[in-house]
Amino acid sequence: MDIRLIWLAVGTFAIGVESFAISSILPQIADATHVSVTKAGYLVIAFSLANAFGAPVLAALTGTADRRLILTVTALLFAGCAAWAGLADSYLELMAGRVLMAFCAGLYTATAQATGVAISKPDHRGRAISVIVGGTTMAVAFGAPLGAFVAGTVGWRGNYALVTAFAVIAAVAIWIMLPKGLRGTQLSLRERVSAVTIPGVPSALLMTLLYMAGAFTVVIYLAVITTGSIGLSRELVPAVLLTFGIGAALGNPVGGQLADRIGARRTVAGAVVLNGFLLACLSLVPYLPAPAITPSFFVLMLLWGASGWAFAPAQSSRLVGLAPTSAPLLLSLNASALYLGIAAGALTGGLVLRYGTPGDLGWIGAMFPLAVLAVMATSAAGRRSSVRTPAVASPR
Repeated sequence: MDIRLIWLAVGTFAIGVESFAISSILPQIADATHVSVTKAGYLVIAFSLANAFGAPVLAALTGTADRRLILTVTALLFAGCAAWAGLADSYLELMAGRVLMAFCAGLYTATAQATGVAISKPDHRGRAISVIVGGTTMAVAFGAPLGAFVAGTVGWRGNYALVTAFAVIAAVAIWIMLPKGLRGTQLSLRERVSAVTIPGVPSALLMTLLYMAGAFTVVIYLAVITTGSIGLSRELVPAVLLTFGIGAALGNPVGGQLADRIGARRTVAGAVVLNGFLLACLSLVPYLPAPAITPSFFVLMLLWGASGWAFAPAQSSRLVGLAPTSAPLLLSLNASALYLGIAAGALTGGLVLRYGTPGDLGWIGAMFPLAVLAVMATSAAGRRSSVRTPAVASPR
């Protein structure tokens, strides 16, 4: 494995700590800023939308810049914005800090994945992506629980101090370890967005959006589920996040390897089916006999983390396989679809909490994987129809 991929992953780890630890500190933020948990969830929506729409624009503006410089500067800016968010005195100030962090996060992630693909062999693309996404996975596995522990010990502002430190470390490591001179191609925003017209890409991006919407209907409000639906104490939230994260750490590399061995489409389909099933099961756990609720919940978190994070590298590899020469563009669009999905999930989960109960989050989240399967089936039927009708078939 190319050691440079590790240092790219350090940056995604720093970003991931902030992005996923917030699920454990939303109740604290709501109390500190005098808003409801649902309104605190809008912080996630704002971050996700800024990431989704900001990343393509910033990538267009920095297309030919030295990628080492872009990654280093972006990580430092992310650190500065995290420090600002941690010192925020109001909800709106915290919102502004997270929006700026999102712009940095979107540019960094898109640049890191494109760089990883560029320095890897074609038959190792899935593994390269899984290493970089693995930085986020490690953040889920260890960074988010650590952030939750710090927040539980010194308050939610301590979590942002932790994020700032990780981002600075990432910036220094990237500057030292990555070679200079790695450059992308200068493309306008229109040229970047035009990649969505490649056959198979629109349905793939829709799948990413729907999949992430289902997952994050639950992920963002996992602390609320743990205490409100399962009935555990707030002190056990870090343990829940750690269990979920360990599953993610196991599932992510497996997803990349399966994508290279049995095919990205099969891997994606398997992850989608498992994800939907486990989300539905989450709503059933509170109805189990009392002694079985806690162990069943932790086992479910482990399995759900593994299946959920097997999707990301496989789906990225599948997209790149549709048009290898357009890999950076497709990965950037996929990142935007991913964060639009997170925004949709945060909004859906907030509405569920407003009009329903925490126990409803699982089965409502499970509806989204069903929609993903419908998109996959429709897309496959469309391809078969094109093959049978040469007059309208597109060259592959």
